[in-house]
Amino acid sequence: MDRRSALRHAGIAGVLAAGAAPAVHAQSAVRWRLASSFPKSLDTIYGAAEVFSQKVRQLSNGRFEVSVHAAGELMPAFGVVDGVQQGTVEAAHTAPYYFFGKDETFAIGGAIPFGLNSRQMSAWTFEGNGLKLMREFYAKYNIVNFACGNTGAQMGGWMRKEIKGVADLKGLKFRIGGFAGKVLERMGGVPQNIPGGEIYQALEKGTIDAAEWIGPYDDQKLGFHKVAPFYYYPGWWEGGLQLDLYVNQKAYDALSPENKAIVEAAATFAHVETQAKYDAKNPSALKQLVGAGAKLRPFPADVMAEAFKQSMKLYEELSAKNENWKKVYGDFAKFRSDQNLWFRFTEATFDRFMQAQKL
Repeated sequence: MDRRSALRHAGIAGVLAAGAAPAVHAQSAVRWRLASSFPKSLDTIYGAAEVFSQKVRQLSNGRFEVSVHAAGELMPAFGVVDGVQQGTVEAAHTAPYYFFGKDETFAIGGAIPFGLNSRQMSAWTFEGNGLKLMREFYAKYNIVNFACGNTGAQMGGWMRKEIKGVADLKGLKFRIGGFAGKVLERMGGVPQNIPGGEIYQALEKGTIDAAEWIGPYDDQKLGFHKVAPFYYYPGWWEGGLQLDLYVNQKAYDALSPENKAIVEAAATFAHVETQAKYDAKNPSALKQLVGAGAKLRPFPADVMAEAFKQSMKLYEELSAKNENWKKVYGDFAKFRSDQNLWFRFTEATFDRFMQAQKL
């Protein structure tokens, strides 16, 4: 019996015993480019794509490499969906709600006002219908999506002047992430959708009156406290922003089953690690910001109530005119209702008690 015939009959154990590598290791190398919507200076949110890239390389023993490019290197921060859809790059890492102008349904894949917190979003994505529904939607754009990070609940942003009620939002030029601007606009504000790397300059020059990004760790790096002293909470429009890895459908289909599994595993790893970084780094950053003069303020009750009211009205209107939105949001809303009932008796009660203790 010749060597090749022996290997065919030996099975995997026999192959390994014979010192021959399984055929899967002979596959050709894969090289992808990934366009990020974020600047390199933010090791958390931009870093999620780097973590993904490193894990892909590790899991493939260097046979699959993904080069990561910051916003502006290959394309503008808000041009990555077009880049992936057209095959200019194989992948992108971004916040889905940036692209609500194409279809408001994009926003549900990231965060919408008074939506899900990060754990609930992961539950909807991985165990509910979230991934299935969003993949059906993204297929219209030649995109396959993977959850690839979550910031957790965000802060409400930096204001040059104090917000004492809804009336103070009238005419406020507020850099706010994507879709949430539609709600702010209904409350009299003037939303500005500006990439992260350009916010400080706009705030410093007075081109805008207020800005939100994510939370203490990133905000401190961007220096917002130097030009806008009032720091509001919570970011009611981002109870847990889920970041996505967008992959061009053709590029994904060309992968071997092994490499498809590697993409999924690496994205999930980055998904978990990103929020762990934020949760670990935000507390000390908040203390430092307050020590540097940041003035913490909760949003007034009437602002929260009006924002909730306008959000629910907006969702009703969108459901009446956008079939994509209606299909995805209907499932999302039902899941949110069940989750809030469950969290009311468990997480929320436990958290309130622990936060009241002196530890």
